[in-house]
Amino acid sequence: MKLLVIVDYQNDFVNGSLGFEGAELLDRKIAHKIRDYRKEGGEIIYTMDTHQEDYLNTQEGKWLPTEHCIEDTQGHRLYGFTAKERTDKDKVFYKDTFGSLELADYLKFRNYESVELVGLVSNMCVLSNAVMVKAALPETEVIVNTEYTASPDKELEAKAFDVMTGLQIKVVRPEE
Repeated sequence: MKLLVIVDYQNDFVNGSLGFEGAELLDRKIAHKIRDYRKEGGEIIYTMDTHQEDYLNTQEGKWLPTEHCIEDTQGHRLYGFTAKERTDKDKVFYKDTFGSLELADYLKFRNYESVELVGLVSNMCVLSNAVMVKAALPETEVIVNTEYTASPDKELEAKAFDVMTGLQIKVVRPEE
């Protein structure tokens, strides 16, 4: 079985407090990919960046002092067509940091043919979760396709893709 992980495709990262130009362009692509995985019998998992009112007092809040993805706010919700694709059968991992330990623990004893990650932000949460997935499933092909993820910092994004490649994560670059 194949697994698709949608990483933090939430309003605040698309058009909210940490939104950036181009993030919205992933929406239809991700929604189509979710439908394709379902047709093939694949599993869908979502991660959701989730913070509380005290965010600015956290370690992350000190480094990134922009409130975002505060639980039970509009910015915390999934974005657009991607949100409409979510079903009750899909597992959701709420995380208060870049990578999800719960996701890694969940995957550790499962057997997937491949795990593909899509979503936001390439050089932060996508990178962190891809590393966690690879650590949990070292013999499983882990894939990040550059057409289905984005970052406001293209230089850091390119470096993140290089790091992922070095960690034996398959980075698909359709433009090459």
